[in-house]
Formats: sequence, C-alpha cells, structure tokens
Amino acid sequence: MSTMLSATTTGGATGPGAASRRLLVHIIAFVIFAGVPLFAALVGEPFMISLFTRFLIYAVAAVSLDLVMGYGALISFGHAAFFGLGGYVVGIVAHHGAETGTLFGIATSNSALIIWPVAVVLSAVLALIIGGLSLRTTGVQFIMITLAFGQMVYFLLVSLEVYGGDDGLLIGQRNSLPLIDTADPVSFYYLCLAVLALWLGFCWRLVGSRFGMVLRGLKQNQRRAVNLGFAPLPHRLAAFVISGAGTGLAGVLWANYALYVSPDMAAWSKSGEFMSIVILGGVGTLFGPVIGAAVFLGLEQILAIWTEHWMLVMGPVLVAVVLFARRGLYGFLVGDRSHD
Repeated sequence: MSTMLSATTTGGATGPGAASRRLLVHIIAFVIFAGVPLFAALVGEPFMISLFTRFLIYAVAAVSLDLVMGYGALISFGHAAFFGLGGYVVGIVAHHGAETGTLFGIATSNSALIIWPVAVVLSAVLALIIGGLSLRTTGVQFIMITLAFGQMVYFLLVSLEVYGGDDGLLIGQRNSLPLIDTADPVSFYYLCLAVLALWLGFCWRLVGSRFGMVLRGLKQNQRRAVNLGFAPLPHRLAAFVISGAGTGLAGVLWANYALYVSPDMAAWSKSGEFMSIVILGGVGTLFGPVIGAAVFLGLEQILAIWTEHWMLVMGPVLVAVVLFARRGLYGFLVGDRSHD
C-alpha cells in the first residue's frame, strides 16, 4: 500500500547531483545567516541584525504556510489570523503584567517557557476551529472561507479598545529565557535562527513520514488515496492545525522582536505577504520560503527607498518567478523547475 502511495508523491529533481546542489544551497544559506552578526559588527551596521531577524521570523510563518499550501494543496488566505493571535497573546499578557500583575485572577509571568507554549496552543486551537469548518469545502470556497475567518479575527482585534484597538499595543520587554539574554539583539537573532532550524527540521521529518506521504498523495490523486483507505479530512486538518501552530509561533517571535502588536498582524494583506514569500521561494520545498522571505523583505527594503509603490515592482518579479522558475528561487538554485 505504501509503495503504491509513494508512486503518486514522487517528483522534482532527483539523483546525487540534485541532492548535492540542495545540500550546497542549505550550507551556504546557513553560513550566511549564522555569520550575519559578525559581518554586521565588522561593517558597523547593527541594523543588519534587525533586518535579518525579520527574515527569520517571516520564514517561520512562510514555512508553516508551505506545509499546507505546498504539500496539501490548501491555499489559505487566513494564516495571518494565527500570526496575530500568537503576537497578541504575548502583548495581552505583558499588558496585564504591567497593569495589574494578574490575568483572569492568575498571576502573570514573563517567562517564554510559559507564554510561548500557551500562544502556540491557542493558535493551534483556532486553526482546529477554522480548519474544521473550512476543510469541508475545496477550491475557491476554501480560499474565501479562510479569508473570511482571517478578517473576523482582524476586526475582533480592532474592536479590543482595552488593548489599543486599531493603534495596537506596546510591549515593555521581551519574554525571558534561562541562560539567554533575549534583550540582546544578537542573542535574540540566534534564538530566532534556532527556532527556524528546529521548525524546518520538524516539518522536513513530517513531510517525509507516512503522514506526509498521505498528505502528498491526497494532493496528487485524492481518489486513489481514498481507495487505499486514507481519509482526507483528518490528515488535512492535522496539517492545518500544525501549520497554524507554527504561524502562531512566528507571531510570538514577532511580538518579542518588535515589542509591539497591532491588528495589522492579522490582516488579509499579511496572509498575502506570506503567500507571496512561499511562491517566490518555491511552493512545496520547505526551504524555499526561507530564501523567499530574505528576497521578498530585502527587495521591499531596497525598493521602499526609491518609491512607496514598491509592490508595482514586486508584482512583475513574482509573475516572472511563476513563469520561468516553476518551483521558485529554490528550484532555480538547485536545478529543479518541475512541480512536486
């Protein structure tokens, strides 16, 4: 049975040459990211650390989206809701910690070991609710329902006047971790890099597991997968929940990075940014969104210097990638331009 299913999930560049190119791309990317603080210190540009921290956080969110978009063929326009929820959990706890020291009668904490898991779990619960309802539809209907749910979360956050409403909420300090000075930009950068590496490793193991094979089999040929005895809804819902939890984790990191949360974190445009990053880097590649995040945000930073209408330039770039690099920048770099 597994042999028959695997036949429907193969694709892309194979062989030792392709594997070597992928390994080389991964090593180069790791060396670049690991060396950013040192290079920033050498050239006297500490802003680079802040910029690359943004790359890492958006990469976590984009990898999470790629899990369902690239391997489950689920185009979600509501993933910003999980990003916003994760950030607001950090912001709300910090707000009550500064104001009263309690939340729902329970003493607040600034420990990341407490706040971060709570935020991830709540994001997963929200993903379970949204996914449980949305996955009963397919195609355009699924896209529109996830978009609607995302906007519901956005307007809910706007309506929370006690937490700043449309103006957002300032956070006094980053969450604390044992043995790590999260207030130090370099330490926080490497923390984000470690989180991204662990999340990438987890997602890579997941898509390579029996669960991941079933998910890809449902994407390639749902009828055959169902005939083999695999139920689509439980597998897709599980993937959606895991993806939502990862996006919530990215929101947690963003709240700690920016020390500020706002409803814009949950806006549909944020979901569009995540989707653009996945498409730019390579759908169904996992590592592609990391490259996509760096290129997308890097181009945004450069183009914004020239014009406020930077998306007029970014749009044609995305179109060119879709037309000429079928598996995104990652596929172009490793010589794999086919669909998964």
